[in-house]
Amino acid sequence: MSFEFISVETVDHILIVTMNRPDVHNAVHADMHNEMAKCWDDFAGDANLWVAILTGAGERAFSTGNDLKAAAGSGGKKAIPPSGFAGLTSRWDLDKPIIAAVNGFALGGGFETALSCDIILASSAAKFALPEVKVGFFAAASGVQRLTRLIGPLAARDLLFSGRIIDAHEAHALGCLNEVCDPKELMKRAMEKAEQYCSVSPSSVRATKRVLNDLMRREGMQASIDFSLDVMAELKTTADFREGVNAFVEKRPPRWVNG
Repeated sequence: MSFEFISVETVDHILIVTMNRPDVHNAVHADMHNEMAKCWDDFAGDANLWVAILTGAGERAFSTGNDLKAAAGSGGKKAIPPSGFAGLTSRWDLDKPIIAAVNGFALGGGFETALSCDIILASSAAKFALPEVKVGFFAAASGVQRLTRLIGPLAARDLLFSGRIIDAHEAHALGCLNEVCDPKELMKRAMEKAEQYCSVSPSSVRATKRVLNDLMRREGMQASIDFSLDVMAELKTTADFREGVNAFVEKRPPRWVNG
């Protein structure tokens, strides 16, 4: 597998995927979404790969989410794939586990991408937020649903309504992630986890994840995420949406009009 905006490596039965745009803190644009969707398709179809690890290039960011400058420059003409943000957030047919190794900022779609993985390990230097409301969006790529499911509605509402940033220790205390690691030990710990999952029956692990995927569908997760996309399409017609994007690109405070 050869890509421009991500890098991949295999170690035995483990696929390591690195989001590789460190110059923009691994923000994701349309071409990168599609590369990642292809990567996960290839992972799903390779019987020799049993577990994946997803991380970000550089020391500062896992991913800061949607590349708003690229989106504004394209005029919204390039769409993300049906499997969702980073090829993951709307994917329901992948029955192999993915471990997120969050090495820095995981903001917006970056946080939603981590939440779409099965296990989340974070560097003690990592920061998390769903700050979409600050720029006229909302966490439509499954953030509303997944965060609420993990940490409960009251705690999730505070993060979703404020867009505030939390550190790795608060994220762990809230239940957003599995472990906090020393930054130098993060990938080692992710590999240890992946090797642990490779030591048991891969068929059993896949069967388990199939049931977990089905459980989320039965809980209405898929339908709710689909509804989020409808609401986002409506939000994009508002003046506040246009103002949020323009203010971000122009690096100025937004002037909201509530309409």
